Amino acid sequence: MKIGKELLAKMPENYRNDNIISTSAIDMLMKFSDVESAERIFRSIKAKGANIYGALMNGYNLNGESWKCFKIFEEMKEKDVIPDEIEWNIL
Repeated sequence: MKIGKELLAKMPENYRNDNIISTSAIDMLMKFSDVESAERIFRSIKAKGANIYGALMNGYNLNGESWKCFKIFEEMKEKDVIPDEIEWNIL
């Protein structure tokens, strides 16, 4: 976890809005139960795709906060992000 956080802290600014890197960062943080940091990264992403929402929802399930998945799913609908089969399965 320490190495992962160091990598995130030293990450160049132009990588911070890369969806693949952001999804991986959210996934890593959630696996180490750092929900707050994962949510902070999620909120900082300007253009969120279904994969970003899915990573956050999956993390909530891993950390016993499944009820938050429905809130995030509603946000997806409000932002016109179309869930794929992965997000449906997470619910």
